[in-house]
Amino acid sequence: MDVTRREFLKTTTTTAALLAGVPGGWAGGVYAADGPEAPKVRIGIIALTDCSSLVMAHELGLFKKYGIESTISKEASWAVIRDRLTIGENQATHLLLGTAYAMTMGLQGSPQKPTIVPLYLNRNGQAITLTKALGDKGLKTPAQIKPLALEAKAKSSPMTFAMTYPPGTHAMWMRYWLASGGIHPDRDVSLITIPPAQMVANMKVGKMDGFCVGEPWNARAIADGIGFTAITTQQLWRDHPEKVLAFTEEFTAKNPKTVRATMRAVVEASQWIDKLENRARMAEVVSQPQYINCPKEIIYGRLLGDYDYGDGRKEKDKYYMTFFDRHANFPLRSHGVWWLSQFRRWGMVKETPDYKGLVERVHRPDIFREVAQEMGVETPREDMKKETLFDGVTFDPAEPEKYAKSFAIHSMA
Repeated sequence: MDVTRREFLKTTTTTAALLAGVPGGWAGGVYAADGPEAPKVRIGIIALTDCSSLVMAHELGLFKKYGIESTISKEASWAVIRDRLTIGENQATHLLLGTAYAMTMGLQGSPQKPTIVPLYLNRNGQAITLTKALGDKGLKTPAQIKPLALEAKAKSSPMTFAMTYPPGTHAMWMRYWLASGGIHPDRDVSLITIPPAQMVANMKVGKMDGFCVGEPWNARAIADGIGFTAITTQQLWRDHPEKVLAFTEEFTAKNPKTVRATMRAVVEASQWIDKLENRARMAEVVSQPQYINCPKEIIYGRLLGDYDYGDGRKEKDKYYMTFFDRHANFPLRSHGVWWLSQFRRWGMVKETPDYKGLVERVHRPDIFREVAQEMGVETPREDMKKETLFDGVTFDPAEPEKYAKSFAIHSMA
């Protein structure tokens, strides 16, 4: 049969359009069998720099490359993030590490919804910001702040410190830091919950004396002249775990290929981000209103390790926020054990938790290793390791209950 040039071009155009969304290397294969079971994936994010690997996987077409039709959904708070994952409106999410455990255990207002962490999104890159008024008095450490805190408590007008969600990373960093200087976070001060993007505005109106949050909001407080960085979280715990990519256990069981395809895209985006020459473009993209909604210049500096603390200190920090380097994506199970030890320390669980059982359920290095092997990415051999935080106290994941009970300041009965 003769085909006119117009018919040929029409057919060619239609075919090209059909193949445009097919991941490289899959065209010609059996897409329905080889591809994700549920290709449409809505991914929740919070306006923080550490959502960037999810945003860039979307913007660079990496989700599409692996057969995922992604939608990025910016949410108002970590509670909304939790709820939308729980009810299935979002299938994957940017999440605080501790929230996965709270959801699995049904703690801190979470309905019980088992949740897995097969991949970390980043390490480092958070901070504790104090008001300029405290800095002007030379009060920069919890030990220095303690007399003022106890005086305020005695007057029934306690000092106020903010974090972003009770079981989350920022809450644990703030609690650990305050307690290291003799301040009990549950008895000596008021510890409140504020969504990340609202921290600076609340400090401006005098609602708090300090907060712990991810970037760029610590840098923003300095740019706005209202606060200074007392300590970064990488100074508290070098290469600590931070945000994670999470799925419900139910979704993972039903859609294992979807989960792994999503992970591949995020790992590839993480590799791209950790080439520092790409971070200017990344800052420009994630600064947009639909993502972080913050001037790119405020985001960019700390991404390079350029730290202006806002109190005269400036330094080049080589332990800036990482997304791939130094096994940043690998979900070490010992981190889950540490988290549960802090739930125990602060009375979030009343009895000894099932450390082993819970960690094996939530932390899933086995899934990460499968994806990493397919991508040629090296992974650590062990799932557990000892850690020493800034106060010199060593955490041994083999003895979490002993560790939890070793602190003079705690909220255990």
